[in-house]
Amino acid sequence: MEHFFDLLVRSIFVDNMIFAFFLGMCSFLAVSKNVKTALGLGVAVIFVQLITLPVNYLLQTKVLDPLGLGFLSFILFIAVIAGIVQLVEMIVERFSPSLYNSLGIFLPLIAVNCAIMGGSLFMQQRIGMEPSNSQAIACFGDSIAFALGSGIGWALAIVCLAAVREKLEYSDVPKPLKGIGITFITVGLMAMAFMCFSGLSI
Repeated sequence: MEHFFDLLVRSIFVDNMIFAFFLGMCSFLAVSKNVKTALGLGVAVIFVQLITLPVNYLLQTKVLDPLGLGFLSFILFIAVIAGIVQLVEMIVERFSPSLYNSLGIFLPLIAVNCAIMGGSLFMQQRIGMEPSNSQAIACFGDSIAFALGSGIGWALAIVCLAAVREKLEYSDVPKPLKGIGITFITVGLMAMAFMCFSGLSI
């Protein structure tokens, strides 16, 4: 249980997909203009990550590794992610058309969001680590903790940036920095702030 909690907290704050690895930056920057839209995309990413990563873990440990087919993992991971994203897209379109329209092309693009694929590849890399390592993924429960943490970390990052960008609309930003310029500066400052968690030990 302690390792489960440690892995969850590390994947949210220390190994944050955006601020530690800069994965998923395209949709992160494009959809972070409005908190409501950013929250909707963040929840979608959490849902996709929470399903795809444990499924990919089972594929890796129960099918590919025993059969010596590890070289197929990349293709199968992509297929699983694409299938789950398609399901999420249909659910959002059915139950929240306004969110579906506001997300636009970025909802189906979750399938090629490198944060989702990065989560599965990091999981694959951490399976062989020593169990004593706080980043190790040794069982199915660990894969769920890592999926939940990495999804929440990504959602937290995009919602925080959206909140800041909404406030910046009413701020006196120098003309050359307006738009993407001040956004990059904000993301850099937020990444530096999240570096404070790097020494966190549970």
